[in-house]
Parts: sequence; structure tokens; C-alpha cells
Amino acid sequence: MKPRCATMTLAFTVAFVVVLTMVAGAQEAARPASVGVGQGLMGFGAAMAIGLGALGTGIAQSRIGSAAAGVVAERPEMLGLMLIFLVIPETLVIFGFVIAFFLYGKI
Repeated sequence: MKPRCATMTLAFTVAFVVVLTMVAGAQEAARPASVGVGQGLMGFGAAMAIGLGALGTGIAQSRIGSAAAGVVAERPEMLGLMLIFLVIPETLVIFGFVIAFFLYGKI
């Protein structure tokens, strides 16, 4: 990824979180006292844990999958090892799900 593209993506993500926090703070007055900005941000954090984990897994698996296809085409006996390499990034989604589960339990 080009540095400028990465910087712009980070800037848009930070701006989105700031705007979301401001909107949540503005709506806090209309809600009961038991629901606050902290709980909304925990829900947003749970969504980001799964969403960013899935995004990272997709990027990793796309590159690993294309490399694995090339290796298996040349050496079919490497299929098992390449499947293991393809499954390893899935742990990001599993960790994201566990974090989201714990955060959702606190809401």
C-alpha cells in the first residue's frame, strides 16, 4: 500500500471515530441515564474488532492463497502445508470475535 493511501485511510478512520463520538455525545442527553457514550463506544469497539480482523484476514489470505496456488501447481505434495498457511490468518477473526464477545458482555 502506498504511504499516501495509508495516511489518507488512517485520517478518514480517525475522522470517522471522532465524528461518531461527537454524535454519540450529542444524543446522550436524550437517552436514559443507564446508556452512555462508553457503552456505545464499547459496541463500536466490538464491531471494529471483528471488522478489522476480517479485513486483515482477507488481505493476508488473498496473498497467501495466490502463492499457495503457484506452489501446489509446481509441487502437489505441498498441499497440506499450504492449507495450514492459509488457515493461520483465520486466528485474527477468532481473536476479534472473542474480544467482541467480551465487550458485548459488558454492555
